Amino acid sequence: MSTAPEFGGVIGRTFEDSTPWWPADPPHMQTAPNIIVVIYDDTGWSDFGCFGSEIATPTFDALAAQGVRYSNFHVSPLCSPTRASVLTGRNPHRVGMRFLADADTGFPNARGFINHDVPTLPEVLRKSGYGTYLVGKWHLTPLHEITPVGPTDNWPLARGFEKFYGFLDGCTDQYSPELFQDNHQVDPPDRPDYILGEDLADRAIGYIRDHTTYRAGAPFFLQVAPGATHAPFQAPKEYIDKYVDVFRKGWDQTREDRLARQIELGVVPEGTVLTERNPDVVPWDSLDEDAKEVYAHLQAAFAGFLEHSDAQLGRILAEVERLGLTENTIVVAFSDNGASREGYGGDIDTNVAYTWASRPPAEQLPLLDRLGGIKGGAHYPAGWAMAGNTPFRRYKQFVDLGGIRSPLVMSWPGHTAEVNRVSYAFAHAVDIAPTLLDLAGLPPLEDTDGASIGDAIRSAEEIPGRTHQGFEMLGHRALVHDGWVAVTEHAKGTSYDDDTWRLYNLNDDFSQATDLAAEYPEKVAELEKLWWEGAERNEVLPLDDRTLIDLLYHRNPKGLVARDVVTLQPGQGHVPFSSAICGSNRSMVVRANLAAYEPGAEGVLLASGNENSGYTLYIKDARLHFEHHFMEQRVVLSSAEPLGAGDQAVGFALKVDEDKSARVTLLAGPREQESARINRVSGHLSFYGLDVGKDPVSPVSEAYAAPFAFPEAMLHNVQIHFTEELDLDEWAHLLEVTE
Repeated sequence: MSTAPEFGGVIGRTFEDSTPWWPADPPHMQTAPNIIVVIYDDTGWSDFGCFGSEIATPTFDALAAQGVRYSNFHVSPLCSPTRASVLTGRNPHRVGMRFLADADTGFPNARGFINHDVPTLPEVLRKSGYGTYLVGKWHLTPLHEITPVGPTDNWPLARGFEKFYGFLDGCTDQYSPELFQDNHQVDPPDRPDYILGEDLADRAIGYIRDHTTYRAGAPFFLQVAPGATHAPFQAPKEYIDKYVDVFRKGWDQTREDRLARQIELGVVPEGTVLTERNPDVVPWDSLDEDAKEVYAHLQAAFAGFLEHSDAQLGRILAEVERLGLTENTIVVAFSDNGASREGYGGDIDTNVAYTWASRPPAEQLPLLDRLGGIKGGAHYPAGWAMAGNTPFRRYKQFVDLGGIRSPLVMSWPGHTAEVNRVSYAFAHAVDIAPTLLDLAGLPPLEDTDGASIGDAIRSAEEIPGRTHQGFEMLGHRALVHDGWVAVTEHAKGTSYDDDTWRLYNLNDDFSQATDLAAEYPEKVAELEKLWWEGAERNEVLPLDDRTLIDLLYHRNPKGLVARDVVTLQPGQGHVPFSSAICGSNRSMVVRANLAAYEPGAEGVLLASGNENSGYTLYIKDARLHFEHHFMEQRVVLSSAEPLGAGDQAVGFALKVDEDKSARVTLLAGPREQESARINRVSGHLSFYGLDVGKDPVSPVSEAYAAPFAFPEAMLHNVQIHFTEELDLDEWAHLLEVTE
């Protein structure tokens, strides 16, 4: 059925006896506010200056000064569920996003995308005449759909955005990002000073300028998701160095200092106390001097990353002001979850931390000058995440406040009843879409779990928010209800009936430091019963207590990771890191089939990773070479003899041992070439994926410059055979078969 408006003119037999007619723009178009939603990543509740931090965040602080800080705003403890709730106004399990988009568990509550029958905020705004734009992180697409050819029905343009520039996965390298523009893959701009945060700001500014030029009078919705401060922490060195001395005081003193400032700023009530130190964090004073030095630098890298990102947001808002749009633009900014302990012991190289390898601080001291660069994308130890979540306990992944309390500011200059105020009303990510539609004068969403919190903008009086909200993540559970909250941590593999619930009075205990469960067992039982009832309504079941690591390594029966043999073609698109086939942690035989090879031709046959770490197979100086480098070990193999002319197969075999070391053997023709031992392989060599026939962005080897492309006409294909039981006799067999 057509939805076009009824024609208001006259249609005669000819133009001369007809009257043309054009539909009018919707009445609200000229007065509707522009909307900018800014979603930070893994940034703790206390990490912004206006929430108590020592870190310079003047843009975020200015928004707070001219708007409202929401001191009781909550999110999910992982990014994809929060982003799904922001865009839909619904609890994440109900829309298919109980976990990260990385895993489709096979159940309706965790499909890795927002259910297609659920309208999104940009879809609603677009139908109301808004231009809709997204720069930065998406992370609402199943990983097996992040390919150069889609499918794209879970990409931003299919969910309401008209323009998109950024990355589809959960995080990326700031210097060699895996970028997508609209519905196609693109390489980052080729310039020596390139860094992603600045690129995203440039693109956001470009979208705003184009919108005001071509759609003057129409409002815009811009979502800015810079990926900061998710590891790897990378920023220009001048942003990092100044923070080293600031954080030599350590995480314990930082927590105390931040709480004092929070009380002074009014974002926490007088009398608020710090929760106890998290059990996986040692006292700062117990560390040796090497550890203190390295860990102060790692936190400085985080701080520099945050300040640099804040500066890019400042550039975007400066353009809004230059165009005279400030007083007609609502800005909402917050973090998608609490600070992350996923760096565990911390490392100058996040890839090392994500491999669960542990390097003592003494080994990292000589590498400190790399911080912030492509070889120094750091992650901090859990103690700094604890400090980031001051004054709360726990972190991202947990349903304690350290995982779910987020620093929210909302600014609408000229429309705010009382600026620089703090609202203590309860709010949640599901309230963002209803609030923005309310402030924009548009009808509310249907079937929403949230409610508008726009009264904090319109009125100087404190108006209570909703009183009921449930939470679940990785089996951890919580329920806010009528001034109380019940929380339980769940241990994998144990009965949920054996979980111990804690109870806190929200009216008297801002940081949830005093457990009242023993004093009010009947209240605990009441809230636990209500939680199970809510779980039924919100499609939370079945509960799944697999860990984050379990689910990230869960191989769906879709995509390249599900194949035992992957065949790659010369000239094809980049294989994203999200494909999960780009590491060196699986035993494999790689075979490059050369076609009519001519001695003297050279270039990359297969490259995975970037100059920080990775592996590459290439021909140079008439010989075959393989390199693997990770954790400061570079293994280089070269064929003893030049390659001959004609059709032939070359490659390498990698046999991974239980201790995560490996034996790699270079293969050319029917002969085994040189072999070597790799001390440590990894499924997370870098944040950059794999290319066939070239190494286009950040070269893995120092022996060549990007892209070092191999002649396409001489490369038939490259095959990766994943095999648990590697036998080099298989190489001879592979020479005889054709895929």
